Amino acid sequence: MPRIMAIDYGKKRTGLAVTDPLKMIASGLGTVPSHELIPFLKKYFAAEAVELIVIGMPRNLDGSATDATALVKECIRILGKHFPEMPVKQVDERFTSKMAFQSMLDSGLKKKDRQQKGLVDEISATIILQEYLQFNG
Repeated sequence: MPRIMAIDYGKKRTGLAVTDPLKMIASGLGTVPSHELIPFLKKYFAAEAVELIVIGMPRNLDGSATDATALVKECIRILGKHFPEMPVKQVDERFTSKMAFQSMLDSGLKKKDRQQKGLVDEISATIILQEYLQFNG
């Protein structure tokens, strides 16, 4: 059964998460340097069936675009070019970084581990995906 993938795209790093084949649980897949995202996805899609990409769209609290919004829109365009058959859905990611950091605190991660920005990106992608599943499953 195909999975759903979530992308938390950033200028330097991209956090990734995927569902289990039954699309019930979101799990972090890791992070990749953003410039290596397309080659990574090509390899991943060759090994695993994915039916949908959910990508976090950054917004300010008032719903307006952030500095990163244009970057994510460009990523969506590039995904469409390389994977024209793959649907991409945008989801609001306003609070995911804060939620990811809070989740790290709540789980008792040491300060040194919490400073790994890649871990925040991976957890953010997982939160984006879990919320998508919760409201669309």
